[in-house]
Amino acid sequence: MPLDALLVEVLACPVDKGPLLLFDDEDLLYNPRLHLAYRVREGIPVMLVDEAVTVDDAEHERLEARAARGEAVGTGPRPDDPGAGST
Repeated sequence: MPLDALLVEVLACPVDKGPLLLFDDEDLLYNPRLHLAYRVREGIPVMLVDEAVTVDDAEHERLEARAARGEAVGTGPRPDDPGAGST
């Protein structure tokens, strides 16, 4: 089940507070900076640090390649959003 666009806009890694990559088809949110993956269960992101999975180098490369091909959606405000960057 795809996540709601408004939810995707506000999701951030609970560890470094940075944006994540969403792979809808894998029910996965991924932080490439920390190599941490968070599962999405029944449409609900599980953003608990204790349940995050550390991704090895091979899996990191696979996910990065998918993201480079446009197969992931980044979380956080969109650059073309007029409210992006405002506080």
